[in-house]
Amino acid sequence: MSKPKNVVITGASAGIGRAVAREFGARGDNVALLARGQGGLDAAVKDVEAAGGQAMAIATDVAEYSEVDSAGRQFEAEFGPIDVWVNVAFTSVFAPFEKITAEEYRRVTEVSYLGYVYGTMVALERMRPRNAGTIVQVGSALGSRAIPLQSAYCGAKHAINGFTESVRTELMHEHSNIHITIAQMPAVNTPQFSWVLSRLPNHPQPVPPIYQPEVAARAVVFASDHPRRKQYWVGASTAATTIGQKAVPALLDRYLAKTGYASQQTDQPVSSNRPDNLWAPRDAERGDDYGAHGIFDKRSHGRSPQLWVSQHARSTSIAAAGLTVAALLTRVRRT
Repeated sequence: MSKPKNVVITGASAGIGRAVAREFGARGDNVALLARGQGGLDAAVKDVEAAGGQAMAIATDVAEYSEVDSAGRQFEAEFGPIDVWVNVAFTSVFAPFEKITAEEYRRVTEVSYLGYVYGTMVALERMRPRNAGTIVQVGSALGSRAIPLQSAYCGAKHAINGFTESVRTELMHEHSNIHITIAQMPAVNTPQFSWVLSRLPNHPQPVPPIYQPEVAARAVVFASDHPRRKQYWVGASTAATTIGQKAVPALLDRYLAKTGYASQQTDQPVSSNRPDNLWAPRDAERGDDYGAHGIFDKRSHGRSPQLWVSQHARSTSIAAAGLTVAALLTRVRRT
């Protein structure tokens, strides 16, 4: 049996981060759980331990560098050097750009982009002396192709791609044994659609095809074990947006302008005053836990042929070609 790894996960109290924590726990790893909400953190500890790992919950706002740095120090003091750091934490606003305030835009950027920067900084500060370690960024199809109503989130995801590419090439220049990679996510069935700040008339939804958080979690763990490729595509929407952006961006603009509003909302009205997690966590109280899954279980896939292609292709170019075929096959099965 291999030695347990020491893993840090931001945004670990719910959604993809929660599923990732369970996946690493099932391998017997030691997992640091970073998030703001105590209720979700407490439940995540139980998940990791039930799966077979050890867990340390550290209440952390990733928009504050000092808190992220303190969390890294606490975890290493208890378990030793960090082997893997996974950046997942984010927040967002569903609204047209003109209806988002400057303060809200700054908050989304601080959490969803600078949170990744701070996490990467803290990880590298601890990995450099040993010249070993892996950083996995949880990206998004929306980092390749932006859509309406999510300008703050899309901007952050685009920024993560550019930031990560820059850091990767610096590590390559240094001939470093530290690796950084991105798992590019499709639409995932997480609780975010029930707690994100929204100014839409109807309940927000992920744009189909939708995948379960466990698909995302398997991708992240695989990427942590095979980090030399710069990115992994996880689902059909990830592949389709990337391919479409490169092939016919103008046509894609017109298509999204026409369909992007309706496709991101259900037919269920929702109050514009519903509680959200932009400024404070929804799971702040003990026992208040949202778990990994959102409300779209019946519409979500538990497997992804695109992830299989991305994992097994020998090169990025071969993966891209395979993703094109896999995306087309997925579309054929849905029609």
